[in-house]
Amino acid sequence: DRAGVRRMNRPAAAELAELLGLYPALAQLPATLRDSALHEQASWLEVPAGTMLFEEQAPCPGFPLLLAGEVRVARGSAQGRSLELYRVGPGELCVVSASCLFGQHPLSAHGEATSPTRLAVLSPPAFDAWCTHEPIRRFVFGVFADRLADLMALAEAVAFQRLDQRLAAALLGHGEV
Repeated sequence: DRAGVRRMNRPAAAELAELLGLYPALAQLPATLRDSALHEQASWLEVPAGTMLFEEQAPCPGFPLLLAGEVRVARGSAQGRSLELYRVGPGELCVVSASCLFGQHPLSAHGEATSPTRLAVLSPPAFDAWCTHEPIRRFVFGVFADRLADLMALAEAVAFQRLDQRLAAALLGHGEV
């Protein structure tokens, strides 16, 4: 194991309740499917800030469900630069992980914990089994739709707004000061 990464054997009842509160779609799964996957097909981890959870071009280790903390998802370049794509917090979904699992291809970005983070990483077969149920499909594809809308808005801004307009809008979005 990597330095500072702590594996928890089985989730406590409080952690399961916390997960269901953060991810309401999970409560709509058949209890036996959900609970057996969370007990037998998930790795429960506590990691310190700075821990690399997944790497570009590596196979996807599973589907992360955050209980606490934050993961920065970014793409790197050959020159060592990094472009942040988004951040994942408790109750949110990592689109890169889901995309990798659906497409069965290597990860297109890397993920690093930005703060101490607690999470469950659901195995790929368990994620596949969960996605056969409508509440999970709606949740996952709803997040994909939101990310696509964000991407379309960005493409529109780049194509149709001047740089100074985009900069002013970005600065105004961060408060009055």
